[in-house]
Amino acid sequence: MSTERQQELGLRETGPVSRVDTYTFEPIRGYPMLQWAGKRPFTSTQYYPAQHKETYGPEVEGWRNKLYWGDNLQVMSHLLKEYRGKVKLVYIDPPFDSKADYKRTIQIKGQLASSDQMVFEEKQYTDIWVNDEYLQFMYERLILVKELLDDGGALYLHCDWHKSHYLRLILDEIFGMDNFVNEIIWKRRGGLLNQTRQYGVATDTILFYVKSSSYIWNQQYSKYDTEDYVQERFKYVDENGRRYRLSPIVSPSYSPNLIYEYKGYKPPKNGWSLSFETMQRFESEGRLYFPDDKNQRIQRKQYLDEWNGRVVQNLWDDIPPVNPMAGEKIDYPTQKPELLLERIIRASSRPGDLIFDCFMGSGTTQSIAMKLGRRFIGADINLGAVQITTKRLLAVSSELDTHLQKLFSEDNQPAIFYTGFEMYNVNNYDIFRNPAQAKELLIQALEVNPFPAGSLFDGEKDGRMVKVMPINRIATRQDLNDLLTGFDYRTFEKRQAEHPNQVVERVTLVCMGHEPDLAAVLAQQMAPFKLDIQVVDILRDKQDLQFKREAEAKIVIREGYLVIEQFYPMNLMMKLSLQKEYVENWRELVDSIMIDWNYDGAVLQPTVIDVPEGNALVAGRYHIPDDAGTIRVKITDLLSESLEMELKHG
Repeated sequence: MSTERQQELGLRETGPVSRVDTYTFEPIRGYPMLQWAGKRPFTSTQYYPAQHKETYGPEVEGWRNKLYWGDNLQVMSHLLKEYRGKVKLVYIDPPFDSKADYKRTIQIKGQLASSDQMVFEEKQYTDIWVNDEYLQFMYERLILVKELLDDGGALYLHCDWHKSHYLRLILDEIFGMDNFVNEIIWKRRGGLLNQTRQYGVATDTILFYVKSSSYIWNQQYSKYDTEDYVQERFKYVDENGRRYRLSPIVSPSYSPNLIYEYKGYKPPKNGWSLSFETMQRFESEGRLYFPDDKNQRIQRKQYLDEWNGRVVQNLWDDIPPVNPMAGEKIDYPTQKPELLLERIIRASSRPGDLIFDCFMGSGTTQSIAMKLGRRFIGADINLGAVQITTKRLLAVSSELDTHLQKLFSEDNQPAIFYTGFEMYNVNNYDIFRNPAQAKELLIQALEVNPFPAGSLFDGEKDGRMVKVMPINRIATRQDLNDLLTGFDYRTFEKRQAEHPNQVVERVTLVCMGHEPDLAAVLAQQMAPFKLDIQVVDILRDKQDLQFKREAEAKIVIREGYLVIEQFYPMNLMMKLSLQKEYVENWRELVDSIMIDWNYDGAVLQPTVIDVPEGNALVAGRYHIPDDAGTIRVKITDLLSESLEMELKHG
C-alpha cells in the first residue's frame, strides 16, 4: 500500500512498511504435516513499526527489558529485524481453544468496595474459534518463534487436552521430530472434580522443543514431600551431627574394582559408580561405608545439607496452582504459578539470557525472569495484561533494588538484575483497549444484529451478512481465507440455480484500513457465484463512531504541588451505572498514577509511580520538583484505561 493511501485512510504507519525488506523463512519439508481446512503456507512476513511509549528504570549493561502491546504476529515480525536468532528461551501459554470466555473480577477500592454493585467481571479474551482458524493462528506464530530462537534455544508451549495433539504435530513439522524433548504433564489441581460420564481433567500439558541438539540444560530438583520423609530417608547421624543416608554405588565403571576387591568387598553387579580418584577421596573423608559383612556392597554417605532433592521427571505434581489465598494471586484468568516458570527458566537458560513470552497475560514469565537475572521481552494483545504486567514488574524491581546487595546469582557471583523496562505500541494499536470487546463495540456502534460466537459471520444488518475483519490492522487478501473456506457453497448453488442472474449473498466487510482491491479479490475468488460486497472502513467512512467515552480530569498546580481534583473514567462509570454527582472520591476508581516532571513530548519516563497495593488509594497530591518543566500525568483506572494530560510548570 502506498504512503499516500495510508495517509488517506488516516493510518500513517499502521501497515507493513515497504522500505524494510520482507523476512523469508526456510521451507518446511521432510516431516509429517498436519492438514486443516484453509491451511496457508507462511513463508514470509513484513516489518511493522513500534512506537516507544513509556520507560521505567535504568539500563543495565546496555539493556532495558521490553513490553509490547499489539498482535503478537506483528510484534514478532517487528522483533525479527533485531532479535532474529537471539532468544534463548520461549515460554508461551496461548489460548487453548477451550470454547470459553475468560474474565477477571474488577472491584472498586475504598468505601465503595463494600457494595456488591461495585464488583463486576470484564472479559479479557475469547477462546472461541471458527473452524480451523486456531490451528492457522498457532502455525504462523510458532514459525516466527522458531525464527527468533537462538540455535541453542528452547520452546515450552503450555496447552491442555483440547489441542495438544494437534499442536505437537505442528511443532514436529516446524521444529522437526528430532527436536522434541519432552511432553511434561503438570498436575494443576487435586481433589474431586464435578464430572459426568468422564474422568476429571486435572492436568495440563507443556510441550518442550529445542531448535538444535546444543540446547541448554540445567538439571532441576524437587523438594522432599514431608519432614517425616526426610527424617526417614536421612536417618543416620555422624559424629558432627550431620544427617546422612547411605546410597548404593551401582552405575557401570570398572576402575575401582580391583582396588576394593582385594579388601574382600565384591563390586556390585554393574560395577562402581564413582571414579577411582573420587572413591579414594571419599574413603579418606570417611564418606564411604564399609559393612561388616564383606559380601555386602560398599555404600557412600550422602548428607542432607548437600542433597538438592529429587531429580525432576516429566510428571510435575509438586507445583500447586495459584489458589485464592496465594500471595502472588492478582485476579487474572489463567494466571500460572511462579514456581512453574521458575523451574522452566532455571532449566533452560542462564543468567543474562534473553527470555520471550508473546502471550504474557499477567506477566509471570517476565516477573520470574527479572528475579532470576534474565533479560526479557513480553507481548500481549490486551492492554489490561500490559498494565497488570507493568505494575507487577515495578513491584519486583522495587524489591530487588531494596535487597540487591544481598543477592547472588546461580553461580555464586554478585547478581546482575535487569530491572528497567520499556513499553511499546506496535502498529499504532491504540484504538481499542481490549480486543476481546472490540467486535462487540463495533457491532453496537454499527447497530448490527449479532450472531452467536463461533458463527462465520458476526451479525446481520439490513439483509446483509456482516463480517468484522481483524481488529486494529489493515485487512489483507489473506484475511479473506476464513470466508472462502467457511461459505455455505451448497446454499449458494441452490440460490444460483433458482435465480441465475441474482447475487447469492450480500456481504459487508467491516475493517480498519484495507487493501484497495479487497472486495474485487473476494468477488474474483467466488466466481461463478455472484456476491454483493460492501466494505466499511471505520477509519475512513465512519470516523464519527464513538467506541468509548474519554475520561475527564481536573488537574491543577497549587502552592508547589500538583493536585488532581477530579477524575471521571467514563467507561468504568458506565459499567457501574455511576453518575458524576455520585462520585464522592475519585481515587476509589483509580489503579495507578504516573508523573513525568520533564516530558520530552514522545516517551513517558515517570519519576512518580503511585501504585498502591490492596485496597489503598492513590495520593492524588504530589510535590513538584524545582527543575520540573513540561509535566505529563498518566491516570489509569481499574479497567486499565488511561488518561494522559500535560501541564506547564514555571
